Amino acid sequence: MNHQKLRDAEAGFLQRYPGGFSDPEMAAIKKKHNIDSLAEFTQNSLTRANFSRPEFVAETLVKVVSRSSMVSRFEKPKFRDFVKSLNSHERQALSDAFEKRLYGRQKRQGFEEILGMLAHHHLAKWAVISVVPFYFAPNKEAFVKPTTAKGIIRFLEVQDLEYQPMPSWEFYRGYVKLLDEIRRESVPTLAPNYAALTGFLMMSI
Repeated sequence: MNHQKLRDAEAGFLQRYPGGFSDPEMAAIKKKHNIDSLAEFTQNSLTRANFSRPEFVAETLVKVVSRSSMVSRFEKPKFRDFVKSLNSHERQALSDAFEKRLYGRQKRQGFEEILGMLAHHHLAKWAVISVVPFYFAPNKEAFVKPTTAKGIIRFLEVQDLEYQPMPSWEFYRGYVKLLDEIRRESVPTLAPNYAALTGFLMMSI
């Protein structure tokens, strides 16, 4: 990673927004994305206990994807129709996969099970597979937007991470590792969550 480019980007962003994402000038952007409210909804809805209710989980997934400002308006109805098309056994499988993804030590298995179901319905998109985990844990999970991920990797001249359009656990973990390194080297006001951190970088680029 080109650390000097990161420092220059940080300096330029803070010159424009001295308070980082706490700066009054950022209020409109924060209101548009409303991450805190949707994160609270996701965390309160997808509790461990609620995974005993697959129908409720399925409805919640649709609400999260539909309400997210970061998911394409083209992908939202496709995801809604995908969930609507599932029978009770498939909804149970989807719920089980998300429980593995969000809790415990089976995150990779959950990721791959979700990916398999989405791929079967031609919905294997980074935004769709990463948005719910992001809102569930915005300081640990990353939302992967293809143009943003590619832009950050190219701008910072990252050598050991190559973006792939087909979602994979290997790229996802590498991307989170990169963002974690960037966050450690950035002032806290630029990284209240991973989406803000990637937003700062894209606005700087």
